[in-house]
Amino acid sequence: MKATRSPLDSIVALLRRAPKGPAAVGITPHSVVWTENKWKLMRFAPAQPKYQTPILMVPSLINRWYVLDLGPTRSLIEWLVAQGHEVFCIDWGTPGAEDRYLTWDDIAGRYLGRAVRIARRFSRSGSVHLLGYCLGGTLATTYVAAFPEGIASFLALAAPIDFDRAGIMATWTRTPTFDVAALLEAFGNVPWPLMQATFKLLKPANDAVKTVALLDRAWDDEFLEGFLATERWGNDNVSFPGACYAQYIEQLYRQNRLITGGFALTGRPVELSQIRCPLLALAFSDDHIVPVDSAAALVDRASSPDKQLVVQSGGHVGAVVSRKAADRLWPIMAKFWATRSP
Repeated sequence: MKATRSPLDSIVALLRRAPKGPAAVGITPHSVVWTENKWKLMRFAPAQPKYQTPILMVPSLINRWYVLDLGPTRSLIEWLVAQGHEVFCIDWGTPGAEDRYLTWDDIAGRYLGRAVRIARRFSRSGSVHLLGYCLGGTLATTYVAAFPEGIASFLALAAPIDFDRAGIMATWTRTPTFDVAALLEAFGNVPWPLMQATFKLLKPANDAVKTVALLDRAWDDEFLEGFLATERWGNDNVSFPGACYAQYIEQLYRQNRLITGGFALTGRPVELSQIRCPLLALAFSDDHIVPVDSAAALVDRASSPDKQLVVQSGGHVGAVVSRKAADRLWPIMAKFWATRSP
């Protein structure tokens, strides 16, 4: 008869196996090719490049970039480099009090525009593949629609586009008592603990569910390493620059201007119908942060003759960084880029 482990056994096993320090993340070798204000651009170069067009990754503005480089077997960047892709990734850094006045134009227009131009200097084809994840996907969408030059393809990974279909967060942000001006007057930048608490309210029992899963699998070293790396990332968040946040809430969540029209980037109109490069939108059926309908609107509105929506099972983060991602999700992304690179 198989022995039954008690909760105490699980806790003892967990304490014995837990590493002494924080999980090692963001360890794929790279160089920093640009720094400006708080952000920097990193270059991950393969030993033997196979493709002429590099990939530029735009992570969420309020989460750390290393969700894309969570360590061996969970690093999308490491995996792509091993496939022969040259990868660039933005690290948005940590905004200070002086960054409260940064606007969407500054971040999506000037900073992202600079990253595109620098990555293109390294490109043998003169263009880049652009990937945007979550809020980074929304930033990248506005850039591609306004500045299509030099963009070989666009991959939107769990990116909110139609904010009428953005789930419960759309309901919360449109509540009359949600006073954005008062929030910014009090804090300047929107504090990350406040935003993290909001995300936790989307699934209030999630922490308890994760704790039970952790105790159940305390004997699994590979699971434990991945769990600790993901938890480190999940609790290492970034405050939202105030002026940019005000635009995000008012023009996107409340007015849904990417769909209804009227959004602009550094003076250029942002019209989804102007996106004509090869386009792949990836969404996840269990994503409680970016519902499928919100992400799918990009494919519906873009004019690209080469466009596709792929929906997989999984959640907003787990589907991207789990052990299964290397078999299910990442090959789809790599094939999309490989077949559109000289």
